[in-house]
Amino acid sequence: MSYPPSGGQTPPGNEPPSYNPPPGGYGSPPPGYNPPPGGDPYGMPPQNSNKAVWALVTGLLGLLCCGVIGIAGIILGKQAQAEIEASQGRLTGAGMAKAGFILGIVSVALTVLGVVVYGILFATGSIDVQA
Repeated sequence: MSYPPSGGQTPPGNEPPSYNPPPGGYGSPPPGYNPPPGGDPYGMPPQNSNKAVWALVTGLLGLLCCGVIGIAGIILGKQAQAEIEASQGRLTGAGMAKAGFILGIVSVALTVLGVVVYGILFATGSIDVQA
């Protein structure tokens, strides 16, 4: 039986293999590599912004039912537009956000106009409010 030489050295030719990775690494992309535009092509597809959907819903409800709800359409529409621009393509629905914003403005404007016309008609005595 042979033992290693004294002093803790291994004889020449019997060194353990080296497992160091090669220089440069294999997992890094080459310099100058840019990911494709619009995000990861294998990731999740873009989704509609929930705020954009709610902006459209509240804008329509404000126009059809109660003009005061249009204020929510204005606020949500602006927030959704900013959120969509900041998402770098992960969120969609800019058209819905813009439509909700515009419908909110129209519904609030019509509500204010209706209140003013009603006030003028009431002040001139054209309408009689009986209690």
